[in-house]
Amino acid sequence: MSSPRPALRMAAILLAGTALTLPQAVRAQTADPSPPASAATPATATATDTGAQQDTSSRSSFTRSTDRVLPDGSVEATTEEHIVVNAHLDVTRAALQPSTGATIYRFTRRDIETIPGGDNAPLNSVLLQAPGVAQDSYGQIHIRGDHNEVQFRLDGVELPEGMSVFGQALMTRFAHSMSLTTGALPSEYGFLQAGVIDITTKTGSADPGGSVSIYGGARDYFFPSLQYGGHAGKWDYFATADFVHDRVGIENPTPDFNALHDLTNQYHFLGHLRYTADENTRVSLTAGVSNAEFQLPNNPGQQRQFANPSFLDSALSQTLYGSVDSASLNERQKQITDFGILSLQKDMGTVSLQSSAIVRYSSLGYSPDPLGDLVYNGIAQRAQRSVFSSGSQTDVTWRANAQHTVRFGYQIYVERNISKTDSTVYPQTGVDDDGNAEFGDQTLAIHDGNGRTGWMYGLYAQDEWRPVRNLTINYGLRFDGVDEYTHSKQVSPRINIVYQPWHGGTFHAGYSRYYTPPPFELVGGTSLNKFANTSAAPGTLQDTTVKAERDHYFDAGFAQEILPGWHASFDAYVKLAKNLIDEGQFGSPIILSAFNYRRGQVHGYEFATNYEHGPFSVYGNFAWSRAIGKDITTAQWNFDPDDLAYIQHRWIHLDHDQRWTASAGASYTAFYRTGHPLRLSATMVYGSGLRQDSDIPNGGVIPQYETFNLSAVQSFQDLFHIPFLKRTQLRLDVINLFDKRYELRSGTGIGVGAPQYGLRRTILTGIEQRF
Repeated sequence: MSSPRPALRMAAILLAGTALTLPQAVRAQTADPSPPASAATPATATATDTGAQQDTSSRSSFTRSTDRVLPDGSVEATTEEHIVVNAHLDVTRAALQPSTGATIYRFTRRDIETIPGGDNAPLNSVLLQAPGVAQDSYGQIHIRGDHNEVQFRLDGVELPEGMSVFGQALMTRFAHSMSLTTGALPSEYGFLQAGVIDITTKTGSADPGGSVSIYGGARDYFFPSLQYGGHAGKWDYFATADFVHDRVGIENPTPDFNALHDLTNQYHFLGHLRYTADENTRVSLTAGVSNAEFQLPNNPGQQRQFANPSFLDSALSQTLYGSVDSASLNERQKQITDFGILSLQKDMGTVSLQSSAIVRYSSLGYSPDPLGDLVYNGIAQRAQRSVFSSGSQTDVTWRANAQHTVRFGYQIYVERNISKTDSTVYPQTGVDDDGNAEFGDQTLAIHDGNGRTGWMYGLYAQDEWRPVRNLTINYGLRFDGVDEYTHSKQVSPRINIVYQPWHGGTFHAGYSRYYTPPPFELVGGTSLNKFANTSAAPGTLQDTTVKAERDHYFDAGFAQEILPGWHASFDAYVKLAKNLIDEGQFGSPIILSAFNYRRGQVHGYEFATNYEHGPFSVYGNFAWSRAIGKDITTAQWNFDPDDLAYIQHRWIHLDHDQRWTASAGASYTAFYRTGHPLRLSATMVYGSGLRQDSDIPNGGVIPQYETFNLSAVQSFQDLFHIPFLKRTQLRLDVINLFDKRYELRSGTGIGVGAPQYGLRRTILTGIEQRF
């Protein structure tokens, strides 16, 4: 099958060219439609969040009294009308996918800019400010005790999963605002349900004008970026691009200040083009590109994992030992992601819809150190994986009457997964008197490859019913299926109840039946028999196909506005899982592999609060979680036979189980009524530690840690007194202010590869010029 990447790249280039050639439109500053709040503002989604009330007001505000007739007889909408129409359509789109009864943490544009680094900060750093989000190595996050069951959406459209392990295809710079939705989700959310991250992308209406910035500092950090957006007539366009160069691409495997062999180069692009045909119809195209190259950092002084007594005393061992140093290995990895979304949005009075076509290509390639990987691991493997996904998503809302709002829709994806490996191993020639394997002096080359095409689909229908004032009941059904490496389906009932007994107070409770297909791109068809009787032979040849996870999920909580500007919320949840999906990194290629626990349990609670008044804001949250599993029933060849035997009849902690997680932050803007405001902000992240092995698998806990970040941003209006130059912004960020040495992974545990340490103190500065 030919690669779809050239077509996607051409679409991205055409989109960028179109944006740059459109005539410059009149620029207008628009306010963020979300209310200002500190980072991760807690809220329980209610019926009023669906946008029905705003939808009515926006529709009544639409007017053509200010239209201008052009010489050719066509009508050009004014800037004010353009903003009103797009605001109306944005509200209508939000109403298509409400989260009634779920828990939502919102990040407005102001919140994103307040976090140290702002748009330059990695997306996971922003999400860590929400409760129940724990950080892991390779830039991963865990929400409510799940591994990677995180769903990303752009403007309400779900992106299929990709191959990214470290480095992020979606940058914070893309987002005008975003939200994290957790809890007992309504039926429109399927497939990945630990958390739904919905990014509202920047547009020419919400983010008009352009900017260029340069950001950098310690460890060769160099991060230039450019963005430009605007609108002309019925067209709205926006494009942003950046380049990242630094020596902190992957977490350091040692506690030293700098890692060895850790250079990364990345570039990212996002373009958005919209055409508003009339006040009720809009067509949009979003395209993105991410290309990232990484050096894998080295860990000096390592002993070879491929080291049995017979081999240690062999002539081959004496020849190779000392000729390869673990501090000078040269392992590399490259990751590519391209995506495109074409959407049609239509409002027809009581019925509105959004229908989208989605494509995404993602690939990951690992290049080993040919000799070093062989000596230390017994295998040097060049690995390449790719997945191409295409699909469609449609969401429809029918406002039947004042008491009932009916929603239904579907998602369907067709995916092609290709996996290739070329391995160099030692052949086994026999065993010694103690039964240990002996290996020959010559290497053996093994090629393995496979590909598969599969599809997954989901249908849903639900009714948002308001029987009495202040009470909303959202109930529905969802039907999901998968035909890939595994074949199964499920009908999932869901119900949420939201009650507002007094002003500012909201109770919610819900139940959701979840169905999570295994990640297609992480399930391979490795031919284990090819590696039998070699230095790469697994402990067991058992390899049961990974199954879909099925859950019962319960959630309840309360949110209250205590005083004007001061909000607080509490939430508790329980998940009972069958065939719980987990992921681990096995071997030198940094490619995650999926497997199942026959049973799993996750439960916990969260507390969040925030306060904002004028130029000052502060927020804080903490969460407690417990995630356990029993009996690994799939992909068994990745595990030690002794671990499999122990886990078969005993509950163990999942490797990503972290008991306590907390974050907090504050900001203050001085001179905020002038043209030169100074914003000071700080954030904190605390973790009680992920799991590591003790005398039992995952029986130990990595030491707890806390890190603090500071930021100072000075803005100047018309600093250079040049008409086309607008705001100038200078920033200083200090990451890990107290230079805390902390460990994310110790290198032991179920599915854990090498150790990883958090980033040491890093000072970064930048300048941004608006135009």
